[in-house]
Amino acid sequence: MVFTHDTAGALQSAVELVNSGEPPVTIATVADLGAFFVKHVYTGRHDGTQAELGEVLALRPRLRELLTADRDTAALLVNDMLAEAGAVPQLVRHPPVDWHIHAVPAEAPLATRILVETAMAMIDVIREDELSRLAVCADDGCAGLVLDLSRNRSRRYCSTTCSNRNAQAAHRARRADQPSTA
Repeated sequence: MVFTHDTAGALQSAVELVNSGEPPVTIATVADLGAFFVKHVYTGRHDGTQAELGEVLALRPRLRELLTADRDTAALLVNDMLAEAGAVPQLVRHPPVDWHIHAVPAEAPLATRILVETAMAMIDVIREDELSRLAVCADDGCAGLVLDLSRNRSRRYCSTTCSNRNAQAAHRARRADQPSTA
């Protein structure tokens, strides 16, 4: 399953936001949030205040719950999030993105837009029964989320750091099992 650019982008930003609270913390300041806003090509209102930062960071547990929920629970959570925001899906176009869906006005708070965009993206995930594309990192010491958009569904780790740590541990274990040649 290949998701549309806006679905994939919303899922990627939601996973990054959730993971930003795991060590190393990557969104902790207003400047960090500004960089996140630019990186994920958000448009519309961006206050750049401590209050906005607090509202966005407060989304982490809700997004984690949604992104790790089973299909039926995820559907209920999506419906609640969309109703809470008074979402009204509309097709919009603004450079550099062609027609795509927004469900709240550009003037809505950033936290509301992130929540609604994630809920809208999850509609596609739920309808296509693709929740297996979202998982918790396979590293035993990590609680980060993984979004696997690969064709072969092979992504198991949330970051290169976790992947490398596990590859090194596996290598050390293999070497420890080999008889000494000395």
